[in-house]
Amino acid sequence: MLNLLPPLSDRQPKLDGAVVLVTGGTGSFGRAFVRRLLAEHQPAKVIVFSRDEQKHYAMQAEIPDARLRFFVGDVRDRDRLMRALGGVDVVVHAAAMKHVPIAEYNPIEAIRTNIDGAANLIDAALERRVSRLVALSTDKAVSPVNLYGATKLCMEKLFVAANSYAGASGTRFDLVRYGNVVGSKGSVVPLFLEQARQGRLTVTEPAMTRFWIGMGRAVDLVLLALDEGTGGEVFVPKLPACTVATLAEAVAPGAQVDVVGIRPGEKVHEAMITVDEARSVLDCGQYFVIRPQFPAWGERPRTNGAAVAPSFSYSSDRAELLGVAQVRALLADLGLLPA
Repeated sequence: MLNLLPPLSDRQPKLDGAVVLVTGGTGSFGRAFVRRLLAEHQPAKVIVFSRDEQKHYAMQAEIPDARLRFFVGDVRDRDRLMRALGGVDVVVHAAAMKHVPIAEYNPIEAIRTNIDGAANLIDAALERRVSRLVALSTDKAVSPVNLYGATKLCMEKLFVAANSYAGASGTRFDLVRYGNVVGSKGSVVPLFLEQARQGRLTVTEPAMTRFWIGMGRAVDLVLLALDEGTGGEVFVPKLPACTVATLAEAVAPGAQVDVVGIRPGEKVHEAMITVDEARSVLDCGQYFVIRPQFPAWGERPRTNGAAVAPSFSYSSDRAELLGVAQVRALLADLGLLPA
């Protein structure tokens, strides 16, 4: 099961005394990351950067800590990022428009946030000589079929290429790429839990498979990338998957299921690594590292990892598929179902 997998790494990044900024810091991931950072490290300051004033207010009440700073701002605003990044050592970039149908209907807004916002952050980080940046990507960036995935693919390319411009500053840009976070806002598990109260669930395609990751493991992955990233690398965790039909049965056993069909921009199966990336992939035990194919800044040595086969790919239909009992145990472990 997901939460019983061995730790991604025994090491931890050196964040004691650092000034850390989290874009999208009032979101589900941002709150979880900030909590872990404050509990397990001794940062000098943690800056929560987000455009949602009300979420800032709620988070300030939820996590009262003198090391926290709440900076209202939008990644679309380069000048505001320049101001926020003064004296910052480490950035975790979690800000994004991420709902597939909303991005399809509002494409220019998704582009301005996910692509232009990433470019603004890169420019400001280079100007301010930030030491380390890690950005959050998604399995939907792999062979994208929707605009959200396409914008995150562009973001990945921007972050990898940014290492070429770091020069003597030594700024390093890395990424993490993972699947659906179980129970996060807007995801299918909260929807199924709500529908279960009515005894009827809507399922797009029963055979559809998806990777699943708990929020704690998503935070683990970012901490791993901050510690081990050498610049231009994409960290991909090894995750189990399940079918949508299995998830529905785990959440609401015996409930009526209405099949409504795949929405525009959805895939039946998601991929996290394509065969075209295989020649750049290293298997590091509990995770993969995709090394940059065009390291214009020079190849940096990596002390762990074994090359995968040229035919290797990693998709949700080829991953370890969980059964109903395993999914129920996972959801119970995450506090989403009774134990």
